Amino acid sequence: MSQAKCHSCNKDTGLEAGASVFRTTECPHCMADLRCCKMCKFYDPKSYNECREPQADRVAEKDKANFCGFFVFQSSEQEANKKDDYLSAADALFKK
Repeated sequence: MSQAKCHSCNKDTGLEAGASVFRTTECPHCMADLRCCKMCKFYDPKSYNECREPQADRVAEKDKANFCGFFVFQSSEQEANKKDDYLSAADALFKK
């Protein structure tokens, strides 16, 4: 697995994506909360309530620690990589 980068400072957190993260876990560089929506694999700014998990309760502050039971730790960089993969697939599909 790859090392997760912080949603706030984009520096390596020292944790692997998918690792167990406590509500009190903070980025060692900027002290941002790591168990927050912006670090979850279900976070999607384009989805309803900005979450792809339909059973999750709404969380107003996406960059603050919360108690969501569906939380899965993921790097903000991994989400950007997925976007690049989707764009590449779309380009390949529509190229002549």
